Amino acid sequence: MKTVKIILASFALSFTSCVKDKPNKTVPTTVNLSTGKKVFIINEGNFMNTNASVSLYDTGNESVVENYFYAQNNTALGDVAQSINKINNDYYIVVNNSGKIVVCNEYFVVRRTITGLTSPRYILPVSNQKAYVSDLYANAISIVDLNNGTKTGSITCGGWTEKMVVLYNKVYVTNMQRNYLYIIDTTNNMLTDSIYLGYKAGDIVLDKNDQLWVMGNYTTNPSIEVKLTRINPLDTTDRATFAYSSPYQASALCINRTKDTLYYLNNGVNKRAITSTLLSEKIVLAGTKNFYGLGIHPTTGDIYVSDALDFIQKANIYIYNSQTGEQKKIFNAGINANGFYFD
Repeated sequence: MKTVKIILASFALSFTSCVKDKPNKTVPTTVNLSTGKKVFIINEGNFMNTNASVSLYDTGNESVVENYFYAQNNTALGDVAQSINKINNDYYIVVNNSGKIVVCNEYFVVRRTITGLTSPRYILPVSNQKAYVSDLYANAISIVDLNNGTKTGSITCGGWTEKMVVLYNKVYVTNMQRNYLYIIDTTNNMLTDSIYLGYKAGDIVLDKNDQLWVMGNYTTNPSIEVKLTRINPLDTTDRATFAYSSPYQASALCINRTKDTLYYLNNGVNKRAITSTLLSEKIVLAGTKNFYGLGIHPTTGDIYVSDALDFIQKANIYIYNSQTGEQKKIFNAGINANGFYFD
């Protein structure tokens, strides 16, 4: 859920921590899939309409299941699906406005639901037993026990916490309402430091040299300088910054499998080698498309990008060649497709 939609929320959900387990099915019952790689597409749906969904693209036979979660569970996912991650062979679907994380098995059948969350955004495993969850309203990072699916505590961190990466027993957390990148020690779950970055640091990736890349998010205020910043985590004074001119609509920072090329949205799909002295090269022009979510396939290198259209219709998903920008395929997903998980 992007900024323009999230700020419509006038309340935060609050629940007590609990786990709701459902019996596991051993085989899928409704969908026949190939042995090829799968791409999961997270669809926010419309705020307060409880029509979030997950679509599946089967690269083996190029088939699409527009609402894979419903097909496997015969129930709705919830209100505003934000992100998905695979941890210990289970799929963790973060459902923002429902204040929950739905955990599915290998067939996408629900195993349990993690509650006790306010407005969760992303889940990051920091060990085999523990994960952190960022949050829009909680002013804290939630700690989740991956063995039993319960929230076991929280780490105070004011503002809207967003993307996270883990390196050297430290988690680096972006914050959409602060000008800092926050650092958490995973051994004691303590916020230990912060790095000043500037306006709205929302996206973060880690490159092949273990360098952090952090991108400020969109603004139309010409007086605000928005930057892409490279940071050496071993010496945070060792950094490079690249400023963008306003109006600036960048989002969805990604990195390829070899972790040497950055991709992001800014009036189209842009790419930038991590060694480049130039800011970016536009590989796909947006034109009349309303690009909203971005992903880079880890095997083929193909660019997956969603067109949210008018935020009411089902989104279009485009696949482009990452070298030439040539369109390879288009298909439908759910409403407001905002991201991809490549299995």
